Amino acid sequence: MSLSAQFVAAYGRAPTATASVPGRVNLIGEHTDYNGGAVLPAAIERKIDIALAPNGSSTTSIQSTRFNGRIERPTGDPKRNEWTDYAMGALWKADALGWLSGGVDLLIESNVPDGAGVSSSAALITAILRAAAETANVKADPVDVAKHARAVENEYIGMPCGIMDQLAVGLASPGSALALNTQDLSFEVIDIPAGWSFAVIHSGVRRELADGRYKARFEECQSAADALETDTLCLLDSAQQDAMEALPDPLKKRARHVTSEHLRTVQATAAMKASDLEAFARLMNESHRSYAEDFEASTPEIDALIADAVDSGARGARLTGGGFGGCIVVLLESQLEADWIGAFLDRHPGTWQV
Repeated sequence: MSLSAQFVAAYGRAPTATASVPGRVNLIGEHTDYNGGAVLPAAIERKIDIALAPNGSSTTSIQSTRFNGRIERPTGDPKRNEWTDYAMGALWKADALGWLSGGVDLLIESNVPDGAGVSSSAALITAILRAAAETANVKADPVDVAKHARAVENEYIGMPCGIMDQLAVGLASPGSALALNTQDLSFEVIDIPAGWSFAVIHSGVRRELADGRYKARFEECQSAADALETDTLCLLDSAQQDAMEALPDPLKKRARHVTSEHLRTVQATAAMKASDLEAFARLMNESHRSYAEDFEASTPEIDALIADAVDSGARGARLTGGGFGGCIVVLLESQLEADWIGAFLDRHPGTWQV
């Protein structure tokens, strides 16, 4: 049954708009997006589909095909620290933009796992904003939608994230990567080379970005930037690079990660364009070491998975997403992908392919 048909079955009328948005995996460039650096995310096959319609009341009704029952919340309801907050935040922003007002009936169908570092929240918010714009007959620019979606995370959810996730889910499609300069939002969509396969594997370690550790890293980066008198920690001049080495830990380590990660991402983008798998894989491996040692955002379980992935034939592997759990991304030669993934999952019960 189509999502529109499910909406009719649930609410007794057709939706005014539908939207579909993929999740994303970040191939390289972690915590550089709010520090003025480069990122290289890619869309994944998993996606979120939504259907909605204004209902003429002051209550929003939210139903997901993943859960039983229906959740009702008053229009303008503040954050409750529940999964429906992301939907309510998107509707709050849509109301502020004049795209929707009053209560809304919403149906969500998703196979993007939450808490996995593949941007389920950005995909949901973006999908709702797209459908809201369609309902209002507004031709919304994808970059503007991404900015609005980021504002939902920053202002309604209280997550101080950058704009990478929102642009990645809004601009990339499966089989392509988004080379994004977060300082000026210039971007290029790049086809992933033939013969390359990126496998996304959940570590089995669930992570919640709202638990404070992501925010702590964000604040440490801001403190390092303030100490170095810059708004773009990724883009230090030679004097600032020297001054960085005099910062106290952990600020020096956080700054060292994001500055080196920016350079790795620029180099990895060039390697992808040149179909240089060896160089890209090496940069992924270096990225994980920096993420684990300087940014201290990995876990012992994930470090063990990364080591085994590389030892067993993966060309590159790293933790992806905000850190502290979630998924690893592995670069494989395409002809080895199926056998390698099956053997890896067998060796690590509790992991699964996203």
